[in-house]
Parts: sequence; structure tokens; C-alpha cells
Amino acid sequence: MSRFAVISPPFRSHAQPMSVFAKALSAAGAREVTFACGAELADLAGDLPFVPMRTTHESNSGIAERTVQDAGSARGVTDFIEATKAGAAATLLAQTRRRRTEPLSSPDQVLRELGALHERVRPDWYVVDQIDYATTLAVHALGVPFISFVTGHPTYLVTRGDQFFGLPQVWPSAVRPSSSDLEELAAEVRLTDQALTTAFAEFLGVAAPARPVPPRAFALTSSRAAVVNYPELPWLPPLPADQERIFLGHCTNPEPLDEVWLDRVRGRRVLLVALGTFLSARHDVLRTVVRGALRIEGLTVVVAAGGRTAELADLAADPRVVVEPVVPQQALLPHVAAMVHHGGNNSFTECLRAGVPAVVLPFSSDQFCIAHDAERAGAGVCLDPNAASPEDVAQAVRSVLERPESVAGLHDAVRAAGPDRGAARLLEVLSRDPA
Repeated sequence: MSRFAVISPPFRSHAQPMSVFAKALSAAGAREVTFACGAELADLAGDLPFVPMRTTHESNSGIAERTVQDAGSARGVTDFIEATKAGAAATLLAQTRRRRTEPLSSPDQVLRELGALHERVRPDWYVVDQIDYATTLAVHALGVPFISFVTGHPTYLVTRGDQFFGLPQVWPSAVRPSSSDLEELAAEVRLTDQALTTAFAEFLGVAAPARPVPPRAFALTSSRAAVVNYPELPWLPPLPADQERIFLGHCTNPEPLDEVWLDRVRGRRVLLVALGTFLSARHDVLRTVVRGALRIEGLTVVVAAGGRTAELADLAADPRVVVEPVVPQQALLPHVAAMVHHGGNNSFTECLRAGVPAVVLPFSSDQFCIAHDAERAGAGVCLDPNAASPEDVAQAVRSVLERPESVAGLHDAVRAAGPDRGAARLLEVLSRDPA
């Protein structure tokens, strides 16, 4: 069996599913699996060999606003949160312009660290986050075999010439920018696409001149296989043709809920509200959601408020409201009736695994595509987070509470997949065509 090195950027929302898959590879019979990530996320490695490796100067250890990082990265978090208040187009514009300002993060350092890891571990295969571009470039520069791991929506695998990273290919019913805003965004993401491709070419010209320059940097992906942390939905846009894809459905390994939390939710009808490790900073939206949910009789609201618990302290005085910085989301989900989330890939797939319907409030990145899929699959409804009123929230939550069975079909398919089956499938695929 092959040796693997699974390399994650230092973001808990990426490292958590990648570490679960790394453990599944080991359990499926891989000879050795090493997990590499920022030192602050070493706890995710469990019993696997761990190598501290930072692939970007930015990081997020679980609550973005509280993560210790350099001043520029901290300012970037603040700027991002402020951009979300102006709506979808403004947020996506801010994101793509920031990527263009610094297309690559420390590529020389990443290449050095990857070379050192290669000498030390000698893996047969690397598993690399599709959107960790410095690491994808480094494995390409070294010419070592790698598998792409898609931590977000499958459209992160850019394929056609009219597809661009940062420009959603589908939109949910409640959120769609104007034609003029979309034209401006399309022009900006094209500039960012060109900037990253130029940065790749310049780096390879110095560090690995014998290696081919990819025609589009965002489209650089494994020629062998991609592991996609998502269900295989029939309406997904076209994906790369000459690449085998393994859809995991979900990449979770939830532990049982502890007694303290069981006592807090036992015998209650619970709505879980969590907007992810960055967007929990939008305490104004959290407040709107809680105020709307409290209009529903007999509903207990559990809120993951990140660093904004103080801003919601008055709501937490209500006996039906539980506000904590972080909640055990995966363990809680089997005990809740519905969830309000931001359209993050982990929240979407974790809800599907647990059979929990959702109200989705997308703010940025791939969340608009995920909200679209949740609606189309019958797994949830979408609201505009910047426009929804408490009454809008109450109506949306009532609608998903009244139709809990709507998520059942996709729930069964997602539960039948998962990281264990995905890891076994990848080993089977690679055994037919070893590196």
C-alpha cells in the first residue's frame, strides 16, 4: 500500500475534514499517512504522524477574530467582515481583489518545506487542498504525484474557459446581484485569474524551469483524481473531464454529545444557529435570527457566537437561548430540529448526514452555490442575510420545521457515502495506476 502526506492550510474548517480523510486512509490500509498543517491545529492529527507546516501566513484556528496572526492578516479578517455588510457582489469583489493583491503566499517557503517533508517522509502520494494554491504549485514544481482534495463546492474545480474562481456559477433564489454588478465581478475575477497564472509562471521560471506552466493557475488540479467533500448532485456544472472524482458526501466523524450538552438540549425542540468561524462576527445577523426564532413557540435556540458572545448577552438572558463561543456542532446535530447556517460546505454536508433541514444565509465564496444546491435538493431554504427581517427568519424556520422529511432522500445518499468509503475507493483507484 502507498504512503500518503495530507497537507492542509492552517484553517480549521479545511483541516478538520482533511484530517478525517487522512485517518480514513490509514484505517483503509494505507501504509503510512502523515498529516501536515499549522502547528496550532496539531490536535486534529490524532494518532497520525504530524508535521508542522504553514502554507499561508493567514490562519484560523477556530474563531477567526481570536486567531493570533500578523497585523495584515488580522486586518484582512476585519475588512472581509465589513465587506459582507454591503452584500454578495461587494463581498466577492473584495475577496477577488485581495487575492490579486497577493496572488501567492510565501511560495519559496512552501516549496522548501515541502521538499524537506518529501525527503523525510517519502510519500508516494500527496493529498492537497485544491484552493491551497501555494501547495498545489509546490507539488507541481517538484513533479510529485498528488491528489486534489476539494474542501468547498465542486465548482472549485475550474474547467471551462468561461468558469472563473470567485464567480459563482449558480445562485440561490434570495440572492442574486444585478447584471451590472455581475459584469463588474466577472471582469475582476478575470484579472485575478491572469494575476495568479502570471505568478505561477514567474515562480516556475525560477524555481522549476523544466516544469510546464499551467495555462490557468486556478485550473491546476490533479491529473489522477480529486476527492470532493460533497454529494454528487446531478445538476453540478461541468467538471474536469480527464480526472477521476470521488464524492465523499460528507467528511465527518462525530463523537457522542457529552452529558453537559445533553442536559441543555434534552426534551427540547432545538434550532442550532452557526455562521462559521469567520461569519460568527456578524452578530447583527445572529441577533436577527434569534429574534425571529423566538417567535416560534417552544423553540430553544443554540447560538455559536464566536468572539461576539458579549454582543448577544441580552438575548442569552432568555431561558430559551443558549449562547456560546463554540458549540460541538457535529455532535449536536442529531439532537436538533433544524439549523441556520451560512452555506459553508461543512455545515451543509453535516446537516445532510444528520438529516437536519436548514435555513441558509450565504455571505461569500462558494456559499451561494451551496445555498442553491440546498434549495434545489429540498434540504433547506435561503434568505439574504443582509435583508432578512426577524419575521422572514421565523417564516423560513417554520417552513423547514414543518417539512423535516424533505431532506430524507439526500440524507440517505450522504450517509451511504462518507470518508471511509471514499478512502477505500481512492486506494482502489490508485492501485490500478500506481505512481
